[in-house]
Amino acid sequence: MLDILSITTPIYLAIAAGFLAARFGLFSKVEMRVLGRFVIHIALPALLFNALIQRRFDEILNGTYVAAYAAGSMLNLGLALLWARRLAANDPGARPYIAMGMTCSNSGFVGFPIMLLTLPTVAGVALALNMLVENILLLPLLMSLAEHQEETGSSRLRAIGQSILRLRKNPLIIAIFAAFTLSLLELKLPAAVSRTVALFSQASSAVSLFVIGGTLYGLSAKGMRGKIMPITMGKLALHPLLVWLALTLAVLLGMPALPADLRTALLLTAALPIMSIYPILGMRHGHEGFCAAALLSTTTLSFFTLSGLLMFLGH
Repeated sequence: MLDILSITTPIYLAIAAGFLAARFGLFSKVEMRVLGRFVIHIALPALLFNALIQRRFDEILNGTYVAAYAAGSMLNLGLALLWARRLAANDPGARPYIAMGMTCSNSGFVGFPIMLLTLPTVAGVALALNMLVENILLLPLLMSLAEHQEETGSSRLRAIGQSILRLRKNPLIIAIFAAFTLSLLELKLPAAVSRTVALFSQASSAVSLFVIGGTLYGLSAKGMRGKIMPITMGKLALHPLLVWLALTLAVLLGMPALPADLRTALLLTAALPIMSIYPILGMRHGHEGFCAAALLSTTTLSFFTLSGLLMFLGH
């Protein structure tokens, strides 16, 4: 148990440091957003690129991992939407955001630092595969549902297409595909460029956790228990269970079994709290209140659930 806490405690102490920095005015909300932009646009892309460029292409693109994460997440999303019809019977616009909270993991800001401590050899690969599923499948679909809750099917399909087209400007996706290309061509970067990329990538872990803490300051879960408890249980319990079932089914259908470290990374990813931009996305349609409360709830409780999962998995 002490070994598990030695892994998870530093993660949440770093989050607490960001929270306290915002609480005592060392960093404002605006400054936390600037740090977040640095992580999303520079540090995380550098980290992904640096991790992937050091591996062969066939080591990076793992079909079993992608299939299990995508299938389990889509099943979770479908069940979440069904539950959201009951949970938000009089508020159809809130339903996609309820499903988003149950399905979209914080792979970059929380997941990667944990995997870097527990699974350093596959942390970068797992993050890249997670980003592909989340940015190409889950987020475009959920955002199109949020934008076109009452539109026709063709409008939704067009919105999904536009969301996918916007990915060409996403620095995380650019970094992944650039690394894929160089890895496939077996090209190496000059030493000076490689060291520069590595330098920026080293900033990702600590700064991302610090930003999460600063984002959590000022959020309140009062008066929203009816929505945030189902979201919290769906994200921290149902999502990893369904991804595990999808992985088991994929192997039974003949797909290659995952190595132990990638299997652990997959289950940890599904058990992560909600992505940190969840309240920002919800703000677009006036749902930032319960989104922020659910983010606070899942991030707080995940200290215990992730510690328990790591113990169960033997890490």
